[in-house]
Amino acid sequence: MKRLAILGSTGSIGVNTLDVISRSKDKFEVVALSADSNIELLSKQADKFNPKAVSVRDGILARKIRRLVPSKTKVLSGIDGLKEIVARPDVDLIVFAVSGSACVIPLIEAIEKKKEIALANKESLVAAGAIITKKAAENNVNIIPIDSEHSAIFQCLEGKRGSLSRIYLTGSGGPLLNVPKAKFDSMPRKFILNHPKWKMGRKISVDSATMMNKGLEIIEAKWLFGMDESAIDVLIHPEAIIHSMIELVDGTVFGQMGVPDMRIPIQYALTYPARSKNIAKRLDFRKIGRLTFQKPDIGKFPCLGLSRDAIKSGGTYPAVLNGSDEEAVKDYLEGSIKFSDIPRIIEKVLARHRGAGKRSPSLGEIFEAEEWAKEETRSLCYR
Repeated sequence: MKRLAILGSTGSIGVNTLDVISRSKDKFEVVALSADSNIELLSKQADKFNPKAVSVRDGILARKIRRLVPSKTKVLSGIDGLKEIVARPDVDLIVFAVSGSACVIPLIEAIEKKKEIALANKESLVAAGAIITKKAAENNVNIIPIDSEHSAIFQCLEGKRGSLSRIYLTGSGGPLLNVPKAKFDSMPRKFILNHPKWKMGRKISVDSATMMNKGLEIIEAKWLFGMDESAIDVLIHPEAIIHSMIELVDGTVFGQMGVPDMRIPIQYALTYPARSKNIAKRLDFRKIGRLTFQKPDIGKFPCLGLSRDAIKSGGTYPAVLNGSDEEAVKDYLEGSIKFSDIPRIIEKVLARHRGAGKRSPSLGEIFEAEEWAKEETRSLCYR
């Protein structure tokens, strides 16, 4: 039985992970769960899975949830709580489903403890990819991606890593694919948050609408698979059936196909290297009809270009991109800025950072750059 900790258990990935586990109770034991502030759902999860420990954002929430979870469950909080969970000797595999770069420190701690890693947090690799992948190599730790696109690449690469020539990241195009750019700001927030293929959290839904999500995935793919940005293409694939593809040196292309259901890559990450019986619907090719592809429109979705510029610049630029996007999306969701302001503000913040980027930044410098980017973004949002 594999013993698991799930960081971010109340988010979309965490909930789907627990759904997968509930269908295979003989294979997994839930040792620890963490959430930011949704203590109501976390307490329900604790009642169902009876973890040995739970962790929340701060001490105030910890005192509140103490009354809601089983008496034997240890209650933790903050970054120290996450670090304690990942260091537990009775945890074999850790699912990182926490959003934002806050999981960088516990992720590195888990790698140093030689834990199995199932990663659904792209921001950690965007901000600190060089440091994390170096740590993983030094400790002989496999990072199994949960994102559908990176899981697809990971699966296609089995036994072929030495022959990889090009990566094709696919994306549905999000809710604005067929909406003229001039109408973006007139689209209601509800429309922006309603992804045509996937059910996701609010932040990633906005990132999908701006296509920043695909830009961050380019950076993530660079670090996960050791590829230069120029060898990673993005293809708009509205049907969302082919989740990504790889091209080998001889021109052969391998793609991973499946229905758009996050439980499939989650299950693969939990059972790797084995596979388990399918828990989702199976593809019916007779109903699909056709599979189409198109080049992304960088003019319509400038966040893709900003992401490529950031990874080319290297150093702290990806952290600045990540921090600015996080703050801009938050301000959009709060109604402080228009949708079209998101890429415009991020571009300004990146331009202000020019010349200040460190080539091989430390973790401290990365966090400092990200916080600077958030402050700069706030100043532009509330002008």
